Amino acid sequence: MDARRPGKDGRGGWVWIAALAVAVGTPWGQPPPADENDQDGPRAPVGAPTPRPGGPDWIDLLSPEQAGGWRANVLKAKMFEIDEETMRVFGDESVGFVGYMAERLRDFALHLEFKLAPLTNTGVVLRGEPDSPPYSGIEIQILDDYGRPPTSTSCAALYGVATPMFNLSKPAGEWNSFDVTCKGRVVVVYFNGWKVLDVDLAKMTMPLGKSLTPYALKPLDGYLFFEARGGEAWFRNVMLKAL
Repeated sequence: MDARRPGKDGRGGWVWIAALAVAVGTPWGQPPPADENDQDGPRAPVGAPTPRPGGPDWIDLLSPEQAGGWRANVLKAKMFEIDEETMRVFGDESVGFVGYMAERLRDFALHLEFKLAPLTNTGVVLRGEPDSPPYSGIEIQILDDYGRPPTSTSCAALYGVATPMFNLSKPAGEWNSFDVTCKGRVVVVYFNGWKVLDVDLAKMTMPLGKSLTPYALKPLDGYLFFEARGGEAWFRNVMLKAL
């Protein structure tokens, strides 16, 4: 119907335009209402820690039977303590690492949960060596960076090399989870239930980040470490399954 021509009721075609506006939920003469979910900046998913895995193939590395396998890689007054199957790592400005030294790990699945004091900057190292864990192994960043956009040094990043798809960090003091698989040279990280990293180290044939050794040439086995610097961190449900 031509809006310029009167309709049968004599009020003109504007009647049907007004009716159409009401039908689609837009007040006549006003712009559409703003989406209450609109926010400044890009949207990001909200995750939640995944549950502790179970089954006979999973080993709790903080259980009384396994707790004795943890060692500090340097001599310091006190780097960590394990109480009721929760590890507390005392971070300070000097670099140190707490490693599970009971066995070398090759292909495995790892579940861990962590919470951080404000501004804590730490990490988990896979397949590292005691003399230089982050340089010999694979460091996945753990950082108090709630609400920030992901970068190559944000939480769940392959430190300085690969940026996670999303930053799923919870605020300081709240629990988070990583679910990591290391199989051959493929490393996959789920952060609070979301897959955020999937890297093939075999393609990294040149030095990247702070590592002087190409990731493609690093050993396929080593030890598990937590970094002990840059603030306090707590770990629980550190569960390991060999693949």
